[in-house]
Amino acid sequence: MQSNIEDLLRELAPQVLGALVRRSGQFDACEDAVQEALLAAARQWPKDGTPDNPRSWLLTVATRRLTDQLRSETARRRREETAAALEPAVPGEASAYDDTLTLLFLCCHPSLSAPSQLALTLRAVGGLTTAEIASAFLVPEATMAQRISRAKERIRSAGATFAMPPASERHDRLRVVLHVLYLVFNEGYTTSSGPELNRADLTTEAIRLARMLHQLVPEEGEAAGLLALMLLTDARRAARSTADGWIVPLDEQRRELWNMDQIQKGVALLTQTLGRVPVGPYQMQAAIAAVHDEAPTAQDTDWPQILALYEVLERIAPSAVVTLNRAVAVAMVKGPLAGLALLGTLDADGRMAHNHRLEAVRAHLLERAGELVAARDSYRKAARMTASIPEQRYLAMKAAHLA
Repeated sequence: MQSNIEDLLRELAPQVLGALVRRSGQFDACEDAVQEALLAAARQWPKDGTPDNPRSWLLTVATRRLTDQLRSETARRRREETAAALEPAVPGEASAYDDTLTLLFLCCHPSLSAPSQLALTLRAVGGLTTAEIASAFLVPEATMAQRISRAKERIRSAGATFAMPPASERHDRLRVVLHVLYLVFNEGYTTSSGPELNRADLTTEAIRLARMLHQLVPEEGEAAGLLALMLLTDARRAARSTADGWIVPLDEQRRELWNMDQIQKGVALLTQTLGRVPVGPYQMQAAIAAVHDEAPTAQDTDWPQILALYEVLERIAPSAVVTLNRAVAVAMVKGPLAGLALLGTLDADGRMAHNHRLEAVRAHLLERAGELVAARDSYRKAARMTASIPEQRYLAMKAAHLA
């Protein structure tokens, strides 16, 4: 019962916040009011039962809280204007879904840094508390509270309004929204630091928001591609580590533990999208994930197809990380020395200077090439570079086995 209420509140939070911001235009005050309404619901609904119209209940309570705030914080001469702005919405006014999409765009305003976009999206759209977000990114709650507060202030200073960006800006803004959701998912799937390999709460929230975004803009191929990528990747979560927390590499995972329902849904999304709209990087990454997921065993993986897909991905969205992943595919198709040669092109790339994955992949390919001493040194170096404790343990173990 409590879990169902929490899920409902998380789903309704952005809808209520969007409706309130649309009517009053004061993001900061509205966000505080909605949080108070959610807290009131979390306390009252388990005892009294969920109201017939929970969204309306939350909107009414949040509106009252906002009115109370404004009465105490603004001059009396603005009371009538405020009250008029907060009249109950006319039935059939802008839809909740429209509000949610607008809210996503607002939280990903280009005036904000990527960390601020992440934090504000999780707070305002994801419904996570400041403490939960701080815990996810391993920073003190006070630090995260300041980050969120500064993000709201920057939006206000930038003169951002609660409205969809003009058509000329919409594509670029949607790209930012997709990137923020992608970052949330990645941080949850492989946490960058701390004792846990993954954070299921973040991956689950990223998938929920990506699904919502796809429903809002079904014609956008990259929104479908991102959702497919998340589903196909998250499907392997149960097999990625042992019961005592040791990492299990992809080629050693028990595939019967993979979530076939998620794989089928991801493949179906991809099938509906590819060839219908211009191809984008999320669709290509999803296609690569699908090739992995559809292989009955690691030995059955179609590496030539994966390499071909990485070559396309590198043409449409070149990056050091794509080159790193392509090097693995090259090694699987043409041998470890060919992969190491491509990997060497990244040594002078400043973006990879502090990325432990470059050394981890190098160690893996050196081991496959029989260069065991060099592989051991690279495993040790990679272990020193990562802040993830599970990855440190795994890389140190690999080095120890080569000693």
